Amino acid sequence: MELNNDFEVAAPIDLVWSVLTDVERIAPCLPGAQLLEVEGDEFRGVVKVKVGPITAQYKGAASFLERDDVGYRAVLRAEGRDTRGAGNAAANITAELEATDVGTKVTVTTDLTVTGKVAQFGRGVMADVSKKLMGQFADNLGELMVASGDEVATDAPVVDADAETPADGPTDNDGDAPTIRVVDAPEVEAIDLFGAAGAPILKRLVPVLVAVAVVVVIILVLR
Repeated sequence: MELNNDFEVAAPIDLVWSVLTDVERIAPCLPGAQLLEVEGDEFRGVVKVKVGPITAQYKGAASFLERDDVGYRAVLRAEGRDTRGAGNAAANITAELEATDVGTKVTVTTDLTVTGKVAQFGRGVMADVSKKLMGQFADNLGELMVASGDEVATDAPVVDADAETPADGPTDNDGDAPTIRVVDAPEVEAIDLFGAAGAPILKRLVPVLVAVAVVVVIILVLR
């Protein structure tokens, strides 16, 4: 299924781009997402999802398929599997930035494939949830932009013209395979799909709840 979302951030496009393409910085902005480790250009982590009493944890990896620093466009590929083998998810996420009068407009197109328990809700519910979660992400990103802007203003590097520039040469890791770096990130709470979608999910579940109620009544009568 394809999900389309957009939001605006009150920050210059170059700053928004630098933060959005820094996976370690934006990971905490994503509800339910936790970055665990980085190996080369691959980022690995988990996304926790809760559907009523069911909690699923998708463990997977993400990497950039495309990154246009001039056109402000990036494509991220993410794949994950339920740790209990109950389903999997994969997505190509395209982010495009456009400067506006108040800051930067971010357009996100997600080509999503989901299987397992979470997939039972269909595209309509997923779109509702996606819109709600993207709003939370935009709010978190906006706060991060403010903090990043303050860092840029106060922590600008001082260049020493007399300092010697290191000569190009081999480093300790030249020629070696990328090392795995563990990210020290706090535990996150699972995304509550009922809480995220609210009424839309409940409306779709009404026929199911009615059917369950009828079955319960029949059982009680027979008893």
